[in-house]
Amino acid sequence: MAEKFIPSNILPDLQELIPSVLATSKDNKPYTTFITWLTVKNEKTVRFALSKDSVSTENLKNNPYASVEVFGEGFALSISGKTKLIIDEIEQLPFPVSVFEMEVEKVVDNLFPGASVTGRIPFEHTGDTVQASEFDKIVLEELKK
Repeated sequence: MAEKFIPSNILPDLQELIPSVLATSKDNKPYTTFITWLTVKNEKTVRFALSKDSVSTENLKNNPYASVEVFGEGFALSISGKTKLIIDEIEQLPFPVSVFEMEVEKVVDNLFPGASVTGRIPFEHTGDTVQASEFDKIVLEELKK
């Protein structure tokens, strides 16, 4: 059943960076990408960051409607709505990253009866993990403004 708000009992699980799948479209064809820079501001607002010159960013500039699939302990939600660019480029990063905000229009629980997600999507940085963690911190601070 579709709702118009993110359930309040799930909000605490969505306050940090959430590995998610973002769906955009171009020429009426779907495009999905895995993102990790996503958090929720409240039950009606999702924020996420993308590379400024990514396919997803270009798609959102041409069609602001998107959907994001978030997974966590006991939930798999599809959240969709209209997005807007709120920060063209995060100045503190050495590469161009934009921030988008989605006004939630629809939330669908995608778990089927008899199934449950037993935890968050496992995710870790490789390479320069210290620098990656610093970048994550900068982006999370921007998303929470």
